[in-house]
Amino acid sequence: MKADTINALEGSSYYQGNWTVDDYLDTFLTLVSNAGYTDPRTLVVKFCRGLKLSIQSQIATMPFGRPANTDLEAWYVAAWRIDQAWLTNEAFQSMLRSTTTAPAHFALPQSVPLSTFRLPPSTLPPVPPRPAPPIPSRGIPMDVDAV
Repeated sequence: MKADTINALEGSSYYQGNWTVDDYLDTFLTLVSNAGYTDPRTLVVKFCRGLKLSIQSQIATMPFGRPANTDLEAWYVAAWRIDQAWLTNEAFQSMLRSTTTAPAHFALPQSVPLSTFRLPPSTLPPVPPRPAPPIPSRGIPMDVDAV
């Protein structure tokens, strides 16, 4: 069984594919435990290799807070957060698509000017004038020829 598990981790059958990160993580942790892998760097490499490329790339290119290449727990958390954000956004976009579709018979008449949809200038707050840029100091001239 251990040899089969190691072969699975050396292949691509454990890759995330269409699974959520939760499902992928459960499978990955079972495989790693059964294979007896313990080296943190190896575990991170295997975990990253199996992640969806879009999730792996987002984590790997994080400008701040990127997990260390030996911190498997931080990679789990980062992958899970990205997956949850993606799932939440998908649900939001799905809801938005179903509620914002205008009826087929709805159309603005061609005679309605675009200015109809803008706020009148009197309702907008006044924009304060920009201060003048500072004038650079030219310093005090020196008399370098004085004795």
